[in-house]
Amino acid sequence: MSASIYKGTGVALVTPLKKNKTIDFDALRKLVDHVINNGVNFLVALGTTAETPTLSLAEKLDVLINVIEQCNGRVPVVAGIGGNNTHEIIEQFQTYPLDQVDAILSVSPYYNKPSQAGIIAHFNELNKHTPKPIILYNVPGRTGSNMSSATTLKLANECENIIGIKEASGNMVQCMELVKHKPKGFTLLSGDDNLTLAQIACGFDGVISVAANCFTKDFCEMVQSALKHSIPHAQKLHYKLLDGIDLLFAEGNPSGVKCVLSEMGICENEFRLPVVPVSHLVHEQIKHFISSL
Repeated sequence: MSASIYKGTGVALVTPLKKNKTIDFDALRKLVDHVINNGVNFLVALGTTAETPTLSLAEKLDVLINVIEQCNGRVPVVAGIGGNNTHEIIEQFQTYPLDQVDAILSVSPYYNKPSQAGIIAHFNELNKHTPKPIILYNVPGRTGSNMSSATTLKLANECENIIGIKEASGNMVQCMELVKHKPKGFTLLSGDDNLTLAQIACGFDGVISVAANCFTKDFCEMVQSALKHSIPHAQKLHYKLLDGIDLLFAEGNPSGVKCVLSEMGICENEFRLPVVPVSHLVHEQIKHFISSL
């Protein structure tokens, strides 16, 4: 499938939980409808925002199947499948219902901090075995190592099944190097909601967003305006949302976004340890921001 279908706003869906910490599938289906009805271009299930480290394999499969069924073909679905054990990821390619998804989002290996050569070897191996196109995910703040622009570009040029990257290094020079040197058709997606406008202005194609769970309509409109070079309108929406976006990440993700979604009546403000709700102070700041909208 063409990488061009991932232009615009993708949303990294949260996994709603009930007070007894089981998955709230009714709320998940409600969230899928909410984001699609308010303008997202594609869904990402089982990303970091989905609290996947605390989900069992069976739960991950149930989440993905529910997202696919509720989406019902309205927009593309991307499945997050990544980790720091290359062989295990390849095994998971055979476990997940990937015939029903459009692409895979795969994070650069975390914790074991491989060299750039190790990162290249890891994704080369995934490229050989994947049944679907792969979108790389560079997030040094979580993985402990940065995937350099040279590494990304080498993979982009040499791996036919690697079609894009979610770039969350926060390094704008690195982002511009990707824009300048990427091969034709390779998709660049922001992984930083507060930098999305700037990255699109530099030449990015869109975003995989946390904020699009809750500030969906305005955020999607901001992205589309930026892509259409309607920068003044995009700036207006960017600055309207900026304080709210900062609050989403003030005490970790997805603590902030689930707080907002609970205030919107979409899901409960529930988590599995070690993630906990935001503090009373941040919760009050979030409520104040929502009321200002």
